[in-house]
Amino acid sequence: MTAGNNGASTPEDDDPFGYLYADGQANGAQPPSGGYGYPNSVNRVRPVGTRQYGQQAQPAPQQQGVYGQANAHYAAPETLPGGAPTAPSHQSSHGGGGRGRGPNTKGLLIGAIAVVAAVVIGISVAVIGGDDEDGGGNQADSTPTQSQDSGEPTPSASKSAGEEEKAELPTADAKALRLGGSAALASDVEGAQSDGGSYVANLNQPGNSVTWTVNDIPEDGAYTVFVRYSTADEPQSMTLTVNGKEFGSKLNMDNFARAKDGDFSKGWTQTFAWPTLNKGSNTISVSCADGDKCNVLVDQLWLKEGQVKE
Repeated sequence: MTAGNNGASTPEDDDPFGYLYADGQANGAQPPSGGYGYPNSVNRVRPVGTRQYGQQAQPAPQQQGVYGQANAHYAAPETLPGGAPTAPSHQSSHGGGGRGRGPNTKGLLIGAIAVVAAVVIGISVAVIGGDDEDGGGNQADSTPTQSQDSGEPTPSASKSAGEEEKAELPTADAKALRLGGSAALASDVEGAQSDGGSYVANLNQPGNSVTWTVNDIPEDGAYTVFVRYSTADEPQSMTLTVNGKEFGSKLNMDNFARAKDGDFSKGWTQTFAWPTLNKGSNTISVSCADGDKCNVLVDQLWLKEGQVKE
């Protein structure tokens, strides 16, 4: 053999396009006239394995297949040694091996319906649950509180009412006070809030005092007595007497307004004490005792219920 000729009846000789090349034409290749394009070929199906290279091909016997009958050239894998096991009959009856049988559409349809039903049920449960929660929230919001339902005042309203009651307790101007010793009314210094701008002066001598008899105390208990005064001196202190008994330590009458140079018109301020009063009538006195510092002008006295600072 040579490089250009490897023998007859080899696969190279079956080149359907050999007639296009010079060497193919030299070997007698002709354009195809039918079949697969091979020279002198015919439309013939060869069973696998019947082709023998280097030999003349033998025509395969025509097989007239009949639908439903076994092919003589076919052997099932399970009939061969080591072949696959035979499937049970119920598998073959439900499998896809039969000719013309499609997928199990009935089963797919049932599964799809089940999925849709589950989704619809889940959405319905979620919507119903959301409605219940919203309804519960609206019901809680619409329920009146105890104070609204019963008409009883709220704690803040009670406190306001109590403050109004404290404000209604009596207030005594300078003209309503009983003066003791050489104490006297005056109105020369501006800033007094008593009627006519009057106030009590000359309290800086021992024995001088102002006394307030207050009536209509609603009940026994702690009260706050306020004293409005003016001073332009160093811190002052006087004696507070309640119902004939000296109350606590001295009443602090400091120069809280920080008035300077004896300017009493700039020194108006107030102080307080927390005595216990009796229901009904009580007597409250502010006096200048020995050792007290009493360089003050007294304007008003008033009460509030409880222990407060203003």
